[in-house]
Amino acid sequence: MTAGCFPASLNGMWTTIISGAVIAASALSGSAAHSAPAAPDLPGIGPLIDRTISAQLAADKIPGAAVVVVAGGKTVVAKGYGVSDVAERTPVDPVRTEFFTGSIAKVFTATAVAQLVTEGKIDPKAPVNTYLKDFKIRDTYPGRPVTIENLMTHTAGFDDEPLGVAVRDPKDVPKLGQYLADHEPLRVRAPGTLAAYDNYGVALAGYVVESVSGEPFAQYMQEHVFGPLQMADSTFAQPHPAGVDANLAKGYRPDGGGQTAEAGQYGAWAPTGAGTVATATDVAKFMTAQLSDDPSLGAGVAELMQKQQFTMDPRLPGMAYLFEERPRDGQQILFKDGDVPGFHANLALLPKQGIGIYVVYNGDGTDGTAAWDGKALINTIVDQYFPDAGAVPVVGAPVPGPKAGAYAGTYRSDRVSRGDVTRVAGLVGAVTVEAHGDGTLTTDGLSQNPHAAAQHWYPLGNGEFAEQGGPDRLIFDGRGHLATSIDPTVAYYRLGWYASPRLHLPMLYTGAGILAAALLGFPVLALVRRLRGRAAHPRWARNARVLAGVAGALATTFTIGFLAMTGDGNAFDETVLLGSSWLTALLVLNALLAVSTIGLIAGTAAAWRLSWWRPAGRIAYTLTTLGAVSFLTVAYTYNLVWP
Repeated sequence: MTAGCFPASLNGMWTTIISGAVIAASALSGSAAHSAPAAPDLPGIGPLIDRTISAQLAADKIPGAAVVVVAGGKTVVAKGYGVSDVAERTPVDPVRTEFFTGSIAKVFTATAVAQLVTEGKIDPKAPVNTYLKDFKIRDTYPGRPVTIENLMTHTAGFDDEPLGVAVRDPKDVPKLGQYLADHEPLRVRAPGTLAAYDNYGVALAGYVVESVSGEPFAQYMQEHVFGPLQMADSTFAQPHPAGVDANLAKGYRPDGGGQTAEAGQYGAWAPTGAGTVATATDVAKFMTAQLSDDPSLGAGVAELMQKQQFTMDPRLPGMAYLFEERPRDGQQILFKDGDVPGFHANLALLPKQGIGIYVVYNGDGTDGTAAWDGKALINTIVDQYFPDAGAVPVVGAPVPGPKAGAYAGTYRSDRVSRGDVTRVAGLVGAVTVEAHGDGTLTTDGLSQNPHAAAQHWYPLGNGEFAEQGGPDRLIFDGRGHLATSIDPTVAYYRLGWYASPRLHLPMLYTGAGILAAALLGFPVLALVRRLRGRAAHPRWARNARVLAGVAGALATTFTIGFLAMTGDGNAFDETVLLGSSWLTALLVLNALLAVSTIGLIAGTAAAWRLSWWRPAGRIAYTLTTLGAVSFLTVAYTYNLVWP
């Protein structure tokens, strides 16, 4: 038996009993009495899920998972797999086990906003400042205010600045309004221009709910969303109500041959999912209500939430009220995922089929694969039961149009931070577009599937491309932006050669290598000179060489420390969310390196003017200075220098 993973046969024995109880309860709850599509035939879906989840837990080192499927107004699958607590070996129970939802909570928050919109208390087109009493959003783009609709579609234009937004102890969570006022991020694009996943914007929407309703956000959600839907085991409150934590799963990341429990699930941004927990069967009730337009949500709420509100191009799927349109096999799919340290969840609604799927894991998985595994399960179910329904294959010769070379280059996600250290993601996460003579393209870095290779694209004309052998679409807008059907919450912008990681990575590596050589080389040269009994250099020349060694030590210490800190991506995600004094210390080293580099520049000028050392020594010193400048240029570009 793999650590943290129960065989499917054992899970099936007790989850079958639970599943039957849930189905019966659903039939009696009343939510299924409202109009919903007839239950589709899903033969063998339980065993299909058993095989898929059990294989994922074993292969990716994930302790546990829960899955629910609703269809035709009923819960048809409710199963738990593995364990919720590695040490105690507590089996996952889809009815009782509480999981952190991560950003799945955003669609709960969107429900509250939609309720107030349909009640006429919020105008979605109105500036958000209309509803803010204690602070106002900066007027960065005069005449282009942030609206409620922008908050619901990730189009407000706020920068993504996640550093230090989480806390370990729910007792330390600051007040929502005060935190939003004190931590407003940069606004980096005019509202409504492009979509870029926006946690601050959703937290701000939650605060609008609080301001308009006059109730604390968590209380409003309990009384107007969770209560009416009988989601008795769901909460936004931090700390959690008594009894919730008794059934709360622990989140883990693989650590050698075992698992390490993670922190960082709590924080002020509760409307985005910080601290939010729910059982899998509670989420099933939410999906059922959405699919049946249950009046418990509020008249017209589900319809409003599921209607497209924004798209980056009419040829692409877009955003509803925080639901993402991600069609597959010709099926309309409204999607939301959620990720916090140790927990990864995915929710998909197929409104025309009356089907909802929810899967949640309490482990990051090897190299963070749990974030993809839920999507893979949903894709497997859709492909199995609705294969290629209405899909349009791409055949024939490429359509004439602009030369493919016009689109080639390196692109960066518009979600990459401008304002904090997470900008470093742009150094290693760029998208490359390669053009071919027949008009086709090859891209690398677009797919969310960590196992996927490069994607190949046929031109359809007017900047549109279709994936060869796949369902995706690619659009270039003529202004240097790239958008896809893969994820409607992100666009990409083309980088000039001077801003490309293809230039910056060699600059960083070369600078680090030269400075490491200086750390070793200059002290060795000084020692050799002394052992040979040669006359000492002038004092300032000796000080200049000491400074070169100091610069080498600073850069080398930073490089080793940063590589150690980022070597485990799962652990680094937790570090970013919680903030870290060690990370701050590393950035301070680069600030000291910047001061040292000023001295190196002065020393280089003096060495040539005053003929310090032999020409080879002067050249070596000059290269050290250039290495420091190269290293720091990249460090400043990616916010790796304090403050």
